[in-house]
Amino acid sequence: MRGLIVETGRPDSAQYVDDLPEPDESEGQVLVQALAVGICGTDREIVAAEYGTAPGPDRRLVLGHESLGRVISDDSGRWQPGTLVAGVVRRPDPVPCVNCLVGEWDMCRNGQYVECGIKERHGFARERWRVEPDFAVALDPALLEVGMLLEPTSVVAKAWEHIERIGLRARYEPSTVLVTGAGPIGLLAALLGRQRDLEVHVLDRATDGPKPELVAGLGATYHTGSVCDVGFDPDIVLECTGAPPVIAQAIDQVGPNGTVALTGVSSGGRKLALDLGGLNRDMVLENNVVFGTVNANLRHWQEAAHALRSADRDWLAALITRRVPADHYAEALDSRPDDIKVVLDFAP
Repeated sequence: MRGLIVETGRPDSAQYVDDLPEPDESEGQVLVQALAVGICGTDREIVAAEYGTAPGPDRRLVLGHESLGRVISDDSGRWQPGTLVAGVVRRPDPVPCVNCLVGEWDMCRNGQYVECGIKERHGFARERWRVEPDFAVALDPALLEVGMLLEPTSVVAKAWEHIERIGLRARYEPSTVLVTGAGPIGLLAALLGRQRDLEVHVLDRATDGPKPELVAGLGATYHTGSVCDVGFDPDIVLECTGAPPVIAQAIDQVGPNGTVALTGVSSGGRKLALDLGGLNRDMVLENNVVFGTVNANLRHWQEAAHALRSADRDWLAALITRRVPADHYAEALDSRPDDIKVVLDFAP
């Protein structure tokens, strides 16, 4: 069987090999034919050996966590052959911690979870993969061309759920949203904001290319420059860049009783002068909340599937700026300036 692997810990070791064994039944009762896998910064960082943990001593890890496939068979009888599905990325830790025990594995407390294509479990960038029945998520057949967007959408579905839970500490009537960063996460965060009938603004560095048009297609407003240039104090900020100066500006700019959700992972190593005393004063006096969020659990995946089903198909398709055959993986891993979402195609 063919698939895309890396040797964890060794930079630039990605290979498309033809000697992978069939997925072991211990991975799940549902056997799936791969159709496509989305590529993101996490995959590129694993290829660069910045992190990633293989499930075995040979250090080989099958990449891919943004999956899309079609059910071949299911020994449990729950999933019908032909069903379009994606595989949930994270699995609960084996102890389990108090959160994993109740299905909140995205909030694992002890770090012993595993993640497909990232940490101690093979991913979905192979011709066939397996998944447990409880960790497969069905997709509307109309999402055949864009269903690999489910994983990043699940991440922002979780962010929005937590924003709304925090808002319930008082009367919750937000009207304005600022999304910083117009990559896949940022654009999908904006989509879910518009689906909530909120006034959405998106800030990004790009002055041309597809991003301004995609934002306009949502009925949102596109900005360039800095956060302080947008001209208003948003009720909600979804920070999707991970850039320290943008993070600091977002926290400073959010309005009274506002919420800032940090979804971008910073690379670290850069020092930034910051008036923590002033920041603390403003946050305390304005009842602001800043929180970080990553990954998603099953209900977020299901909410994401509903959001994609409700979205304009042409708009979703426009997020995919390149589709690359799986055996041309190096092209997909090569980040280009106008890329939004790059997809590896496994379809025969």
